[in-house]
Amino acid sequence: MTAPGAEATATDLTIRLTEQPGSKEYVFRLVAEDGHPTAGSNLPDPEAALAVLERFGEDIFFPKPGPPRLCTQQYGGPQVALVTGTFHGRPVNAEFRRTDGCEISRWKAMAPLLGGSPGSFQT
Repeated sequence: MTAPGAEATATDLTIRLTEQPGSKEYVFRLVAEDGHPTAGSNLPDPEAALAVLERFGEDIFFPKPGPPRLCTQQYGGPQVALVTGTFHGRPVNAEFRRTDGCEISRWKAMAPLLGGSPGSFQT
């Protein structure tokens, strides 16, 4: 049985990453309880992934409405990462792409969760 409030600290995320359309899909998982990775995690650096989740996860996964953002029109690459599961017990279904300056910034902020380097496996 789960202790009261334990759901709020649980994280169980699956990350599906492709470097370009039609390429091999990499699948990572991050499972954590009380801020510590558990045995189900297979990210290269689960501690770093948890650190960026604590720093940026709330704002990236559950953004609050605000004024429109102006994003530079630059292309960072064809990589796509889909993140699904739960963060602090809340459902997550997020897509990361490198299609403009704002999306590249999101990707770089969450790089340890997305398998490592700021540009996926390419920089």
